[in-house]
Amino acid sequence: MTLTQKRIFILFLIIVIAVILGRLALRAILNLLVGGTMFGGNFL
Repeated sequence: MTLTQKRIFILFLIIVIAVILGRLALRAILNLLVGGTMFGGNFL
């Protein structure tokens, strides 16, 4: 793999992780606003 290919691969990984974390953060904020549980179940 050349240096450019490595850079593109690393950039792609960072984008994927950022999208996943961003969706989780958005979901957590919306859950706080509406008062729900994070992953859909009752923990108590």
